[in-house]
Amino acid sequence: MALSRLCWARAALRGSAVTPRPYVTRRLQLVRSGLAWGAPWSAKLHLSPKADVKSLISYVATKTKAINGKYHRFLERNFPRFYLLYTTFTKGLQMLWADAKKSRRIKADMVKHNVKFHQLSYREMEHLRQFRRDITKCFFLGIISIPPFANYLVFLLMYLFPRQLLIRHFWTPKQQIDFLHIYHDIRKKSHPEILSYLEKVIPLISDEGLRWHMTELCTKIQRGTHPAIHEILALRKSFSNHPLGMNQLHASQIKALSRAMLLTTYLPSPLLRHRLKTHTTVIHQLDKALAKLGINQLTDQEVKSACYLRGLNSTHIAEERCRTWLAEWLQISCNLKEAELSLLLHNVVLLSTNYIGTRR
Repeated sequence: MALSRLCWARAALRGSAVTPRPYVTRRLQLVRSGLAWGAPWSAKLHLSPKADVKSLISYVATKTKAINGKYHRFLERNFPRFYLLYTTFTKGLQMLWADAKKSRRIKADMVKHNVKFHQLSYREMEHLRQFRRDITKCFFLGIISIPPFANYLVFLLMYLFPRQLLIRHFWTPKQQIDFLHIYHDIRKKSHPEILSYLEKVIPLISDEGLRWHMTELCTKIQRGTHPAIHEILALRKSFSNHPLGMNQLHASQIKALSRAMLLTTYLPSPLLRHRLKTHTTVIHQLDKALAKLGINQLTDQEVKSACYLRGLNSTHIAEERCRTWLAEWLQISCNLKEAELSLLLHNVVLLSTNYIGTRR
């Protein structure tokens, strides 16, 4: 046995042709077939699932888009009023989500670079200010939706009272114009009360020259004349202390000014005063940032929004006249100190009541 094994080994070393046993031949064939076919088959198994998933995703996306388009055309053709509400609500959600992401980015940059609100650019400041008001209104809806089954009632209330409960993102184009007119009519009703209060406090002004200027200004506005910038700035000292300083205003005047600024009046007088002062300070900071940016850098819509915020009903006034009025406002605002912000608050009435095109 040992001799036969030795002979076999010598023959293999010398390269002699020895016929292998049957099971050796079979194993060699399996190994060769594996070498010949194994690599392509494994590659096919590795690549085809990814291609199949991409094709499936593309197919599903195409079909979903087609079905969605058919659904929209069906609603537009058969239920036009519901389709308008549906598209308005959908676009409103998208705009609100975009505003939320932008606000989050701005706040993250403020924290990262240690920047205060008044140090932001005009558009960033205005975006944060408007988003805070919008999210406050949405927060109120969220609170009244908490009780069980209350969400169905909220949807009904949103449909019946869109101006009171919905933010501007969910208004139709027609509603946006109509609601802005309604809001301006509400604040316009407070103008006579504010002017009447100014007339009543004229005898309380210690300086005789300031009393004369205040009398002339009130008379001119009541006669329908638009005041000049220097006539308003001449009264800045009378609005820095008693009786027209921010901390000396009567509770009735605080409520009237709150209505003129479209702020709620259903709060205690100290809270109304604090909120009105904070709101006026924010507008003053916006004015400084806008003066730095330049009115010419604003779009037509931004100019109209800025004018409306400051008391002018810009929905039916030409864009050039809006820019002229906003330039007058900035010239007054940028010349006021923090102690004189009560004049800026009253300027909502003084500068907008008789402006060209405001009387209809």
